[in-house]
Amino acid sequence: MPIKIYKPTSPGRRGMSVTSFEDITRQEPEPSLIAPLKKKAGRSRGKIAVRHKGGGHKRRYRIIDFKRDKFGVPARVDSIEYDPNRSSRIALLVYADGEKRYILAPLGLKVGDGVEAGPEADFRVGNALPIVNIPVGTTIHNIELQRGRGGQLARSAGSSAQLLAKEGNYAHVRLPSGEVRLVHTQCMATIGQVGNTDWGNVSLGKAGRARWLGRRPATRGSAMSPRDHPHGGGEGKAPIGMPSPKSPWGKPTLGKKTRRRKATDKWIVKRRGKKRA
Repeated sequence: MPIKIYKPTSPGRRGMSVTSFEDITRQEPEPSLIAPLKKKAGRSRGKIAVRHKGGGHKRRYRIIDFKRDKFGVPARVDSIEYDPNRSSRIALLVYADGEKRYILAPLGLKVGDGVEAGPEADFRVGNALPIVNIPVGTTIHNIELQRGRGGQLARSAGSSAQLLAKEGNYAHVRLPSGEVRLVHTQCMATIGQVGNTDWGNVSLGKAGRARWLGRRPATRGSAMSPRDHPHGGGEGKAPIGMPSPKSPWGKPTLGKKTRRRKATDKWIVKRRGKKRA
């Protein structure tokens, strides 16, 4: 999907870009599939409960079918829509029995395409099948970690995982982070890559656009006084110092491993690699 770059008609427009929205076919959401969305960040009773969050445009939640548990009933893609609550686009499906559901819109899915879920579904983009029925090497997304719980992995714009191998009741899946994880072969996954692949190339262009998203300003620790932050103080710009970077409360941060769920280590075949600059 192409990126639209504005002419610098004002300082706020200079450097700003947006997705073209040419894939959007419907402006208003389906009334039966929306719900109120209460803000859960920012201030609570006047005190900051979550730093750097608050405000932002009012949103309504789109109810997404992550489980894809309507087996054997064919559906037709009625529209591709914008969802303010996620980076990917969503597709409105109309099933043969009249029911409507939203799903994550994979790359290449168009209005009028047929979509189905279940063990007998065809091998086609947008169809959801148990991993045991998906050929090795396939690109997949919206992957379940537990059977029947709904997809939890590879759901953001442009994300995809790859099915590497199957051994007994478990499959090796390479996630977007590079981690290789064991997933039960009866877990559901959707064929294809999540759409809106250019989302990561969009430049907000101005601070106000970040505020529309509910992001408030963040002050660097090195710009604070030493009583307010471990990185503060000193004459001029000073390095963070040893032994490691600290959070405002003196806890190690910036690369410090925080994973606690050791019980699930047995499902991880290969750890994700370090991020490249």
